[in-house]
Amino acid sequence: MPFPTRPRAWLAALLLLVGPPVAAHEGHDHDAPVAAAPARPRVAVHSDLYEVVAVREAPDRLRIWLDLFDGNVPVTAARIEVTIGDVPVVAEPEAEGTFRVASPVLAQPGMPLDLVFSITNGPVGDDLLAGTLPALPPPDPHAGPFEDPWHEAVEWAAHRPWLVAAGGALLGLVAGVTLARPRRRAHRRRAVVATALTLAFLPVPGRAGPGHDHDEAHAPAASAAVDAPSRLPDGTVFLPKVSQRLLEVRTAILREAEASRTVTLVGRVVADPNRGGLAQSLAGGRIVPPENGLPRLGQAVRRDEVLAIVEPPIPVADQTTIAERSGDLEQQIAAAEARLARARNLAASGAGTRVQVVDTEIELEGLRRRRVLLSRSRVAPEVIRAPADGIIASARAVAGQVVAAQDVLFQIVDPAALWVEALVFGADAGLDLRSASASVRGGQPMRLEIQGFGRAVQQGATLAQFRIVDPPTGLALGQPVTVVAQVADPIRGLILPRAAVVRAANGEQVVWRHVEPESFTAAPVRIEPLDAARVLVAAGLRAGERVVVQGAGLVNQVR
Repeated sequence: MPFPTRPRAWLAALLLLVGPPVAAHEGHDHDAPVAAAPARPRVAVHSDLYEVVAVREAPDRLRIWLDLFDGNVPVTAARIEVTIGDVPVVAEPEAEGTFRVASPVLAQPGMPLDLVFSITNGPVGDDLLAGTLPALPPPDPHAGPFEDPWHEAVEWAAHRPWLVAAGGALLGLVAGVTLARPRRRAHRRRAVVATALTLAFLPVPGRAGPGHDHDEAHAPAASAAVDAPSRLPDGTVFLPKVSQRLLEVRTAILREAEASRTVTLVGRVVADPNRGGLAQSLAGGRIVPPENGLPRLGQAVRRDEVLAIVEPPIPVADQTTIAERSGDLEQQIAAAEARLARARNLAASGAGTRVQVVDTEIELEGLRRRRVLLSRSRVAPEVIRAPADGIIASARAVAGQVVAAQDVLFQIVDPAALWVEALVFGADAGLDLRSASASVRGGQPMRLEIQGFGRAVQQGATLAQFRIVDPPTGLALGQPVTVVAQVADPIRGLILPRAAVVRAANGEQVVWRHVEPESFTAAPVRIEPLDAARVLVAAGLRAGERVVVQGAGLVNQVR
């Protein structure tokens, strides 16, 4: 059979080759996205005391999670009786802190089941909750092979697009030849036969039964029903109870409380001036290790303990001066000794007085003491001692090192007595601060006690000093800290832990609200710092809402 040679024949062949699109049947969307939703049927209810989530694990079995409404703390010691329809069943506690209910009534398909949970818990109180469990789906009447051979053939061909394309190509070629030569009966007969063959392979629209998707590529794969944490298209996070317990998610009901307004200061860790000190050289010289060696960093020392010895240097000019002074002293001593001898002889003969003898003796004794001091200045080293009890925080002394006068050789600090020195700028310098706390990046908050305020402006700020109450281990001198000081004037509002506020993907500060037993939504908030561990909610939340106060960062990571 010759190929079509005219343009309209080619166009007809191309249109028939493409073929009509196959429409999806009712309830079947071949490209529909998979929605993030619970995989297993469940009932989730709550009251002012408890939250109950019951999940169908099998046709005749439920697993129950029981938590406190205020706090989201698991309750494992309660007694739960579940009334299924009109049949009461006592839930059996499981090892992982859940409860299990088994009943043949649960396996009956048909209408949804009304469940009533009767909770008995002495420490918290008793309660009664009711909910509806979705019904089991009825059996699929279209399961199994098709009874209609034509329908089965259409289903078979619908999943083989290459066969449809081949039929469309054949129909296009024949129809193109027919259009090119419309007066020849043979071509018309060929077109009719080709069209009939093609239509036999093309799928006809049919109405498939519920639950059937003709597109195998988009057909849902059979898998075990697992409830996974997921974020819904509207931003709500579905977090099943089993994940909440693994992540230790805890909530709190917002209530108004009174707190003090705060100011944030930049500070650093310093030593208590009365519980430490510096070891310096007065004259300078060469470092000589003491008998026990030079102290190391972190070594505990006691007050007046010898840390180092400094041998003072004597320049050549000083040596000449000392030699001249030493010679003069020797001459003066010799002259004084001669005068003393003469005075004694005159006093013995009666020609002199005893007063002359005493004066000469005093003069001679003074000259001799000056000679001793001069000799000591040439050889006596300077002993560097610890100014207080503590540990060596810094050491800048090495054996043989030459140091100048007033060089700091060692710094002694008591790790149990540390202060914080903070800068107060502008109008904050006149505020009446009541209490304060400080935090190191990634560390726990520290309680501070105010020691005093400076009255001199240094680099545009005044200094405020605080004592750290029970300093944690690992603090270092000069380490930067953030100081949050409370102002005496109190304010009233919603108070949250800092850990409850997290950053969303767009950079907003959000708090996660616990709207349903297994649903969480993000609420943008505006906050003001209260101290190192708490914040004040200025906008975005209302009293009575439940928010996540522990594990908010983990909830924020669910995608």
